[in-house]
Amino acid sequence: MVRTAIWKTITATLTHDIATGKYGSGDRLPTEAQLAARFGVNRHTVRRAISDMNESGLTYSRRGAGVFVAQRPTDYPIGKRVRFHQNLAAAGRVPAKEILTLETRAASAHEAAQLGLDGEALVHVYEGLSLADEQPIAIFRSIFRAARFPDLLEALEASRSVTTALAQGGVADYTRASTRLTAKLATATQALHLRLTEGAPILRSAGINVDPEGVPVEYGVTWFAGDRVTLTLNPGD
Repeated sequence: MVRTAIWKTITATLTHDIATGKYGSGDRLPTEAQLAARFGVNRHTVRRAISDMNESGLTYSRRGAGVFVAQRPTDYPIGKRVRFHQNLAAAGRVPAKEILTLETRAASAHEAAQLGLDGEALVHVYEGLSLADEQPIAIFRSIFRAARFPDLLEALEASRSVTTALAQGGVADYTRASTRLTAKLATATQALHLRLTEGAPILRSAGINVDPEGVPVEYGVTWFAGDRVTLTLNPGD
């Protein structure tokens, strides 16, 4: 008779605990030591079970904080006005952003075309992670005309908000001119940032935001974790 690996039994038990509501969305699981005592195993066996649950998207680990039950998918509207902090707050989540890159460089041919620039123009690039309740839900890259917004990077570093930074640059309002959605598989780097397994489903959104005169002010690309975000299209917002 083939015996079931102990770590699989632990995974099944904890999965049942979550399914029956013993641990709810966002709750922290007991520590490794507590779980090892509960199941009469060593911590290595517990780690193998937790790793399997993390890979399936049921839980996620935060260094120094513990293991948490994954949140339910966050509704994220994409319409005339796409505002990260407002969208997350409306969904009852705590929004946050982590900066990965702030730089000024020459625009690529594709970026220049999206922003209506010539091929030798400079652009500001803002790359980072979007989080909901401290869980990463997306990687983003926002690209702006450097000549029009000379102080944009400093404003982004201080506020981490595109809306605030553009307002300081003289653009009090902007709207979404176009959005393209494409299904993708997470690369190794994307999976690391989003705490996913390599090859997990993600959704790529590419959009252009324009000022009230219709001039492009931002070309943005966002890669959403497929199991953590539900994109809703609201063209009339």
